[in-house]
Amino acid sequence: MLSTSLSASSVPAVPGLHPGLMKGDKCEEQGPDPKPSAPQQPTEEEEALIEFHRSYRDLFQFFCNNTTIHGAIRLVCSQHNRMKTAFWAVLWLCTFGMMYWQFGLLFEEYFSYPVSLNINLNSDKLVFPAVTVCTLNPYRYTQIKGELEELDRITEQTLFDLYKYNSSSTLVAHPRGRRDLRETLLHPLQRLRDPALPAAARRARSATSSLRDNNPQVNWKDWKIGFKLCNQNKSDCFYQTYSSGVDAVREWYRFHYINILSRLPDTFTSLEEDKLGNFIFNCRFNQVSCNQANYSHFHHPMYGNCYTFNGENNSNLWMSSTPGIDNGLSLTLRTEQNDFIPLLSTVTGARVTVHGQDEPPFMDDGGFNLRPGVETSISMRKEALDRLGGNYGDCTNNGSDIPVKNLYPSKYTQQVCIHSCFQESMVQECGCAYIFYPRPKHVEYCDYRKHDSWGYCYYKLQDAFSSDRLGCFTKCRKPCSVTSYQLSAGYSRWPSVKSQDWVFQMLSLQNNYTIKNKRNGVAKLNIFFKELNYKTNSESPSVTMVTLLSNLGSQWSLWFGSSVLSVVEMAEFIFDLMVITFLMLLRRFRSRYWSPGRGGRGAQEVASTPASSLPSRFCPQPSSPTSSPPSPDASRALTAPPPAYATLGPCPAPSSLASASSSAFPPEEP
Repeated sequence: MLSTSLSASSVPAVPGLHPGLMKGDKCEEQGPDPKPSAPQQPTEEEEALIEFHRSYRDLFQFFCNNTTIHGAIRLVCSQHNRMKTAFWAVLWLCTFGMMYWQFGLLFEEYFSYPVSLNINLNSDKLVFPAVTVCTLNPYRYTQIKGELEELDRITEQTLFDLYKYNSSSTLVAHPRGRRDLRETLLHPLQRLRDPALPAAARRARSATSSLRDNNPQVNWKDWKIGFKLCNQNKSDCFYQTYSSGVDAVREWYRFHYINILSRLPDTFTSLEEDKLGNFIFNCRFNQVSCNQANYSHFHHPMYGNCYTFNGENNSNLWMSSTPGIDNGLSLTLRTEQNDFIPLLSTVTGARVTVHGQDEPPFMDDGGFNLRPGVETSISMRKEALDRLGGNYGDCTNNGSDIPVKNLYPSKYTQQVCIHSCFQESMVQECGCAYIFYPRPKHVEYCDYRKHDSWGYCYYKLQDAFSSDRLGCFTKCRKPCSVTSYQLSAGYSRWPSVKSQDWVFQMLSLQNNYTIKNKRNGVAKLNIFFKELNYKTNSESPSVTMVTLLSNLGSQWSLWFGSSVLSVVEMAEFIFDLMVITFLMLLRRFRSRYWSPGRGGRGAQEVASTPASSLPSRFCPQPSSPTSSPPSPDASRALTAPPPAYATLGPCPAPSSLASASSSAFPPEEP
């Protein structure tokens, strides 16, 4: 019995099974077992739904052998030739680098949001634009002479003092000294030395100048003309200077004229109204005479009475179905200056601008002057521009996202926004509104009798506006949809020498107005479409998502000859790589920190030893009623139970060990 027991204990140990987390892991059987003592358990390979490779090498070989990417299989087929393997590895990596460099360029182009300009030519009946014509004289001088009398006398005296110019009998009728006149008006116009000129040069010129009185002749190289402006507490002052005396006098007169306009009562607006016949002798569109419903009237502080033809108030907009001068707007205008303000209106003729029906006329920005005694023929060509907003361009659809309040009763345009922005800054900085722009509610127009430093504030603000320090040009973005009219003008003398007598006679009889200076008293204007073909410029994205995917696919196919499924293979390879790395880290973490019995070194070694390297006695054996109990030495040697290896892989009892046990310990007979 002892020998049998020894022989049983000397049976060679059966190696355990490898952990079953990797593909192909299983415990090998030591021999056939025709009569197993327990039912055969299914292996891990049969139970697994998701399997992973056991090492990076297996994964790489499987990928290179089965992928559809060109050149990958060369890394495996040439593994016995290290030079070829290195060559194909370097070539493969360089190809990948070039491809992803191209990918970077494609993505950079896509996220720069480039646009393409599409030009379309259309031909159809066109809506005739609105046309605004102004008289170039804000008021009749006979009506406003009383308001400007004091300003005119001071201006004439200033011209005499500075330039020895003696105008009409104004100075004789009001023999007041210059000092008395200067005391009645703020910001007098004066002569200033140019500080940039060296003193030696000034002395040399002064020696040759006339010194017969205290007011020598002005030399434009030595002097400048201007007027002084100060802030409210007089702590900061500057001179608004001009190198031209004409410009200085006109701007100084204009500055005081604005103050006079702001003090006019509301009842004075009745003087602004003027009959159309006193300015426009004849109006005709498409060979049909105009009527009162075809125009509207408004008053401009500098350009006077203005008339807008075919504006938004017109119930039936004019349509042009045929191009040419006979199918447009024809106006005959009176351009005499007998009742013009002499020191303010220095230009003769008329002011004209062409604009859309839903846009206000900006006479300063887009207008042009008509010359008297000349027939001006203006041919138009319509152009439309549609910009892309959002990431593709800095434009706005309707101005609702612009941080500037629209002061004009019209749709959003960039000019509307810029003028509204300046008026908004004027109200905030100067405390009053500029008379040339619409006035916000509960705000007064600027007048130095109420706002004594508004001139100082205005010219400072104008300088900041011109250099865009106010930010108006940045805030006011361009509209996404713009309709413009390209104009080209032609001129001819009108009327001719042979026909001027009867033409002027007919005009005088028709309008009950005698034209004194015939040649400078009238002007003719023709506005028409040059052609009905109009150009539409529209923007479209140069690189769309479809284009980007197509370019990416082309680059992928160029460098690797692959398709979308190859990209999926690459994604699967990367995913498997990450999973294998995670499982290896998890096994190492469990073996190091989760093993029971960390107090003894032997238990730590057992816990950290893989199941494949453990002796057979560490695999749990099936118990038998006749089997001998374990020896005390063995039980003392294993102070802590090993990890649950069944979780890492099945370890069934070897059949040879079971048969040896049964032969060594036969059943006792009763």
